[in-house]
Amino acid sequence: MKYLPGSALLLALLAAGCQSDSSSATKTPASPAATAEAPAPKGQAAILFFGDSITAGLGVEPDEAYPALIEARVDSLHLPYTVVNAGLSGETTAGGRSRIGWVLSRQPVGVFVLELGGNDGLRGLPLTDTRKNLQAIIDTVRQKAPQAKIVLAGMQIPPNMGAAYAADFKKLYAETAARNKLTLIPFLLENVGGIAKLNQRDGIHPTPEGHKLVARTVWRTLQPIL
Repeated sequence: MKYLPGSALLLALLAAGCQSDSSSATKTPASPAATAEAPAPKGQAAILFFGDSITAGLGVEPDEAYPALIEARVDSLHLPYTVVNAGLSGETTAGGRSRIGWVLSRQPVGVFVLELGGNDGLRGLPLTDTRKNLQAIIDTVRQKAPQAKIVLAGMQIPPNMGAAYAADFKKLYAETAARNKLTLIPFLLENVGGIAKLNQRDGIHPTPEGHKLVARTVWRTLQPIL
């Protein structure tokens, strides 16, 4: 697994958004510094997972997070891709928009999996801004990596901010995917979200068993386009 610098370093942001408190995250991803600059094998494009703490694997071992489990499947099938985890704990769509250009400059990208917005929703940020930021990220990928296939991971939130906000939040992913003709994972945390035994004590971040189900959901959508 290749990690980009900073993908697991902003643990000071645990007090906000899609992050667990210090009592719920008993394990944190290892520092990516030793492997961050390892080049992709010659001729291999990346499957780049660009997301927040769920993608980064907050609270589980690096090889237990769903991108690493996808990597194991890719390797077992001898597919010509390297897997890059560019998840960053605490990331919002605005943060993703600000760093996407740098991330894309690190390696050729064959498949781009966009998993952002959960922190926006949990913080009640304006959905117009979330839409604009997701669109800007997609536009940047198409400009800088026009060969990349883009997969958008849909998210849902509890109705803490009101039922209407939660419903509109859910719809924005399908609408963004349809408008841009993207491959859509309808709900990344299908069969995991809201199930206590599959989540850490914060009720947000999957356990290792939860990540296995997330990987299964992602693979169901990802496999046909590889």
